This record gives sequence, structure tokens and C-alpha cells, in this order.
Amino acid sequence: MSIWWSLHLRREAASVPLARRLLLGTMDAAGVDPDISYDLSLALTEACANAVEHGGDASPEGSSGAYRVTAFLDGDKCRIEVTDSGPGFPLGRVLHGTSLRAPLPPPAPADPHREHGRGLWLIEALADHVDFRNRPGRGAVVSFDKILKWREDALLRAS
Repeated sequence: MSIWWSLHLRREAASVPLARRLLLGTMDAAGVDPDISYDLSLALTEACANAVEHGGDASPEGSSGAYRVTAFLDGDKCRIEVTDSGPGFPLGRVLHGTSLRAPLPPPAPADPHREHGRGLWLIEALADHVDFRNRPGRGAVVSFDKILKWREDALLRAS
């Protein structure tokens, strides 16, 4: 069995916990191991926060814009995609809509007062496979996969 859902969200901070709670609720109802659910929800939180902060219209007029979150639970894998309509990733990080990209630079030295700049590294650390790409002229896509583990009482465990 598989589950698929997609959300079209406004670029507002309140949308981030909404997406996270929906993912956690779906995974709990399906019977996904809580540690896997937590990792994916944290990665989703980081991807959504990036879309809220950086994913707006690149035009001078700007707009509050929107972004999309899509989650697929299929068999023993979960794939999540967060798509925005912003300027995309800086050139050199992503090669125009392909999964070919330069590795992320090493994270900056830890600063206990710093609140930004670690999200993409967290996503890479928490997921099994990650893809950051641009949709030329249409924004960025962050997608990530993780192999699922199931609770003993799982309703949707893959056979």
C-alpha cells in the first residue's frame, strides 16, 4: 500500500509546523518507527523553512508566494519534495535542473548564537538520498528519501 499527499502552502512561518504535523500524523497512523518519523520531520522542517525564507518571487515587486510539499510513502521508502518559486540555488551549487551538483561546502564553524545556515546539511545528514536542484526560472526543489522502518503494530507495513 502507498500514501501520497501534497500541500500548497503560503510562505508564512505558521505553514512549517503544519506540514511537519501532517507528516508526523501520517507516519504515526501508518506505523512508521518514531525515530525515522522524527528524522524525516526534522528534514521537512528545514526544507520548509528554507522555502519560506528564500523561496519567494525574485521580481522587484515580490510577493508572499507559496510553496508545495509532497510526500510519498511507498513500500519501505518515503520521498519528500519541497518546491518553491524563488530564485533557486546559487549557480555552481546546482546544475540547471539536474541532480549533478557540487558538494555542499563544509559548514561554517559552530557559533552558538547563529540561527541560520545549517538546514541543507541537516537534510543531507538525516536522509538516505538528497537532491537539490533548480527549475530554471521557476524556483528550487529539495527532495529527499529515507528507507522506512516499521513498528510491530504497523497498519501499512510493506510485505
